[in-house]
Amino acid sequence: MFRGFYTVASGMVAQQRRTELLTNNMANANTPGFKADQSVVRSFPDMLLSRIGSTNIPVQKNLNLKTAKQVGAVNTGVYLQETIPQFIQGQIRETELTTDLALVDGAMPADPATGVAGAIFFRLENGEGQELYTRNGNLTLDADGYLVNPQGLYVLSETGERIQLQNDNFSVTPDGRIMQEDGEVARIGISFANNPELLLKQDNGLFSTGENGNLPSAYGEEGVTFSMQQGFLEGSTVDPSKTMTELLTAYRAFEANQKILQAYDRSMEKAVNEVGRVN
Repeated sequence: MFRGFYTVASGMVAQQRRTELLTNNMANANTPGFKADQSVVRSFPDMLLSRIGSTNIPVQKNLNLKTAKQVGAVNTGVYLQETIPQFIQGQIRETELTTDLALVDGAMPADPATGVAGAIFFRLENGEGQELYTRNGNLTLDADGYLVNPQGLYVLSETGERIQLQNDNFSVTPDGRIMQEDGEVARIGISFANNPELLLKQDNGLFSTGENGNLPSAYGEEGVTFSMQQGFLEGSTVDPSKTMTELLTAYRAFEANQKILQAYDRSMEKAVNEVGRVN
């Protein structure tokens, strides 16, 4: 009976976390470059139950032989094992703003060990000098003329330097070169992740490598092709209708587990108050 409580409770916790994940996806349906999270739910190892008994052997000493008959397997619950961002190309939409940039994937070689396709990102730098990565090309110029993302993180060039411009009157070539009246200013830094599933997801659509060093440059990377479009933004990979359906499914699963938990509770109450009563 108590094992049933634990099994049902684990299912409720897993569905609650899945609901939170899907809600976050829905909230970022219009966030440029956002990669929707996918959940992986797994079950705990099954337990094999056996019924212990005994058999009397009619011999002179009347032997009693212990026996064990298999009853079957029982599941011990589920858990949300991991969440994996969906690293696919989002829809490209036009904004006509010179500071908006969209990365358009070309050929992305797959990791030979895992079969996961690689991914490219804009290079950013936070206030502590750490490199971060994003697909959100909704950029702007700060008060000092540096190219920054919506959170104020500096956009880095191919050589790892901050990009400072005279004004917002500039153009970006498909291969990432920023051009102004005096010629080329810098080339926007783009990094390549051989296995993007190893990246650590942070707030505001940012990714980091943790303590594994910085990602290599995507320029010149063998087999990697891409282009950059100015005046466009990459949309999120969230499918609102599918996400709403999955949210409803997760809610119904949570509700079903809740009903089972209530049934267990009533059974325990009856066992304590009625079955165990001494007349």
